[in-house]
Parts: sequence; structure tokens; C-alpha cells
Amino acid sequence: MIEIEEREDITPLCPHCSEPTRTIQYRALSGLLGKRYVYFCGLCHKVLGVSQRKGFWMG
Repeated sequence: MIEIEEREDITPLCPHCSEPTRTIQYRALSGLLGKRYVYFCGLCHKVLGVSQRKGFWMG
């Protein structure tokens, strides 16, 4: 089993620019089947990930 551990003493590094990610920015994307958000580094603006809410009925 893999455990999840909260760490307040470590700042993750951006996988693109290797700088500490002090700010993660996001932008909403609109579509027919639900809302999506793209998350990106506050320094280099390269994409870190995309999330999706499952279905338009969830908001």
C-alpha cells in the first residue's frame, strides 16, 4: 500500500523549469460535456495538468 503524507516543509519543483512552484495558476476551459481546468506553473506557464468534472450536470 502507498501512503499519502502531508508535508508543509517542502515546496514542489516545476517539472519543466525546475523552480519551486510557489504559485500554480489555472484557467477554465468550456466544453459541451463539462468544465475542465488547465493548471500551469506561475513562472514558466507550462502545463502541469488538466482536470475534468465528470458530466455537465455536476456544474
